[in-house]
Amino acid sequence: MANTRQHKNHKEKYKALLFQMPEYVKDYIYAMEGNYRSPSTLFNYLIDYQDFFSWLIREGIAKVEQIKDIHHDVLATLPLDLVISYFRKLEEEEFDVSKEEKKTREKSSINRKKSALRSLFKYLTTQYETSEGEPLFHRNVMQKVSVIKEKESLNARSNKLANTIFQNESDVDFLYYVKNKYEQELSTRQKSYFSRDKERDYAILSLLLGSGIRVNELAELRVRDLNFMDNKISVIRKGDKKDIVTVFAEVMEDIEVYLNVRKEKYGGTDAEHEYLFLSKHNKSYTPIAIRTIQDLVRKYTKAFNKGKSSMSPHKLRHTYATNLMDETKDLSLVMEQLGHTSETTALLYVHTSQEKAKKAAEALAERRKRLK
Repeated sequence: MANTRQHKNHKEKYKALLFQMPEYVKDYIYAMEGNYRSPSTLFNYLIDYQDFFSWLIREGIAKVEQIKDIHHDVLATLPLDLVISYFRKLEEEEFDVSKEEKKTREKSSINRKKSALRSLFKYLTTQYETSEGEPLFHRNVMQKVSVIKEKESLNARSNKLANTIFQNESDVDFLYYVKNKYEQELSTRQKSYFSRDKERDYAILSLLLGSGIRVNELAELRVRDLNFMDNKISVIRKGDKKDIVTVFAEVMEDIEVYLNVRKEKYGGTDAEHEYLFLSKHNKSYTPIAIRTIQDLVRKYTKAFNKGKSSMSPHKLRHTYATNLMDETKDLSLVMEQLGHTSETTALLYVHTSQEKAKKAAEALAERRKRLK
């Protein structure tokens, strides 16, 4: 009951964001839900719309106090130069990655925000119908905003990916570090927090590296989704598709260690509908937030890398996929385990061709030594 009463989970945050929006944005979201656009994608779109509409108000372009009061005429008459200045702001502004680190947005992030707004404007100018059967407005300024994607070969993308994940057996070294060495580097106060969450955090890291599931899929796991007999977990993929993921026994053992202290440390029950991973909050418990998972992955990986760099849950997913491909050479299995529908995406984890190219280059270099 505490879980139901007190937790503002992902769906509630989604609804809260949607409540802030003008009616025409709500209509767009409902239409996209009907087209089976994933809840995660739409949630991110709403965050993008909140930022854009807030900017319209701050700049005095929309002369209202609340986002939901922004009239569609503001979008219909929005000058292109102002739109360009908004995206330039997004490119230039810095945001906090951590207390010590700031960075600017990557081009892919800017492109996603452009795509979110282009999709909304396209709907309002082509698919939305007024009582007269007309679009809400006709001028689509976002159509003039180009989404320029970096052109890379599959091999280049694969190589870039390989340089940002755990390689060889460093993922095992990382887990060993968190389990046995990390605590030695902490202050007394830091140790108390680590001690409280050690089993939970370790189980999360172990599961991400041992299953390749997405961070939102992990956050949504319930107690009923665990199958200890067959070492499998049930997840909800994009588009609300149910799927089964096979993991190895050691991962399930790490989860079991966490489950043994879950009730004592967080107060959760063993009810099947309960979220698996919990956080302590005001003497009660709540399902762990996606942001919390991202933060803890960043914290532990940065410590492991001696402060030089950090990683995201998505990079741990890539690490798992690469290891699975290296071990099995089975592209269809990788696609199945990660919930991919595109072979092109799964091919990113094939690094064998790069190794062959490296060995070939070394052999050719050996021939050249006769010139010296």
